[in-house]
Amino acid sequence: MTTTLRPVGPLQQAGDGTRSRTYEVCVNSRPVGGVRVATVRTAEGTVGTIGDLRVAEADRGRGRGTVAALAAEEVLRGWDCDRIRVSVPAGAAPARRLATALGYTERGHVLLKEFDPADPGPPAPAALEIRPMTAAEFTPWCGAVPGRRELLPEGLDTEGARVEVALRGGVRVGHLWTGWRELPTGERVPYVWEVEVADGERGKGYGRALMRRAETAVREAGGGRVALRVDPANAPARALYASLGYHPLLVDYEKRLY
Repeated sequence: MTTTLRPVGPLQQAGDGTRSRTYEVCVNSRPVGGVRVATVRTAEGTVGTIGDLRVAEADRGRGRGTVAALAAEEVLRGWDCDRIRVSVPAGAAPARRLATALGYTERGHVLLKEFDPADPGPPAPAALEIRPMTAAEFTPWCGAVPGRRELLPEGLDTEGARVEVALRGGVRVGHLWTGWRELPTGERVPYVWEVEVADGERGKGYGRALMRRAETAVREAGGGRVALRVDPANAPARALYASLGYHPLLVDYEKRLY
């Protein structure tokens, strides 16, 4: 039996150049599942994604998912993608095993926290000042890391974006960048793009204060949840987020196409 992908509807292309298309997974032309292939913009540049891969229960365990994933990779290769990211629900052990078997490497954990929008949360430490980043500060900051400029096309005026700096005694000790992100599940959520504390200033509670500031901004906008992505090898950050009530939502895997 032959497993193939059959397009469902036309190719979708957004104004920023990203694109997506949904396919049926077919066995001898019989639909047995589906998959969505897309490109997305990230802080590291544009990458291909494979999402919503599903196979009907009666057809599982026969390699259909494996063949469908490989066919989706070929679609992305045709879109000139050299890197693919797949996001798997944190509790989906079979899907995580499949990603590993296909040569994907675990790269990040997407965490989520839900809270009561009416609860203001604790204030930042009195000694720490958190204020908006100025235009003069933004220019060198934005150019220092590839991908920031693409995600902030209108600079500090980019819709939904908020970039702030933390100072103690007038000295900059960190920064916070928040905005919105569409998750692989299709849900658009408030998102912490970056939270960073300067070398030599860590371990003083500034990271916690910046995260509390991010949550406060979401509450002020009437939201009740916030997400972020963490490197699985960053044990201190993972411990901080766990202590603040964040829980794993998705596991990101990546693969290079050659």
